[in-house]
Amino acid sequence: MGMSVGSPDDDGEEQMNSAINTTPLVDVMLVLLIIFLITIPVVTQSITLQLPKERNVPTQTKPENVLLAVSKDGDIYWNTRKMPDIESVVAELKKEAVKEPQPEVHIRGDEEARYEAVGRLVVACQRAGIAKVGFITEAPPKQ
Repeated sequence: MGMSVGSPDDDGEEQMNSAINTTPLVDVMLVLLIIFLITIPVVTQSITLQLPKERNVPTQTKPENVLLAVSKDGDIYWNTRKMPDIESVVAELKKEAVKEPQPEVHIRGDEEARYEAVGRLVVACQRAGIAKVGFITEAPPKQ
C-alpha cells in the first residue's frame, strides 16, 4: 500500500501566504463595539436632581428643645431620664407638640445603636406631630 505525494522537484507547490488574517481582529472589534453601544446609554442615563449640599451648622441649644438619646442597647432617654417604652415617648412628645412655638426634637444616637431604634424615634415624632427633627453628630476632625 503506497501513496504518491509528488516529488520535491515539483513546481506545483503553493506559494507561502504572507498576508495577515484580519478576520479574528474584526470579529473582536465588532463584539467590543456592540458591548459599548449597549452599556454606555445605561451608564449615562440618570434623572436630573438637585442633591442637598453638605453643611455643618452648630447646634443652637435652647432650653425648650427636646433632647432624645438612643444608647447602643436601644434604650431611649429623654434628656437624662430613661423612658420605659416608645408609647410613653409618643405621649410626652404629644404634650410638647401643642406648645407654641413648637420645640425642636434633637436625636442623639450611639454609633453602635441599631438604625431600627433611631427609626422608631423618628416615627414616634411623626406620630406626635413634631414638625422639626434633627440629628446630633460629632463635628468631623479638623485637618
